[in-house]
Amino acid sequence: MGVSPKGDIYSYGILLLEMLTGMRPTDNKFGESLSLHKFCQMAIPEGITEIVDSRLLVPTTTEEGTRVRVMERNIRECLVSFARIGLTCSAELPVQRISIKDVIVELHLIKKKLAR
Repeated sequence: MGVSPKGDIYSYGILLLEMLTGMRPTDNKFGESLSLHKFCQMAIPEGITEIVDSRLLVPTTTEEGTRVRVMERNIRECLVSFARIGLTCSAELPVQRISIKDVIVELHLIKKKLAR
């Protein structure tokens, strides 16, 4: 199989998942039974806070003085949407991958939601 736009979409999806998690598909955590794609797929939406790169979370202090990382609901929803874009782009079968036009629409929706 030659080079195609669907291959580029796959690579873009993996890049989005790398940005989201701070992990690479070649990390030791991943092998034959677990890939970056599968890792993210299993975690969203409920486990988004478990997979997101901690640098994307806002540090805050609880009433007890404990430092924790929290995620506003709006930001959480946007990160889940971002992860879904990455997953849809990096679907195993090329026919299951989203078009770049739809990616752009989805990213604009996330941007609009974050601007509120």
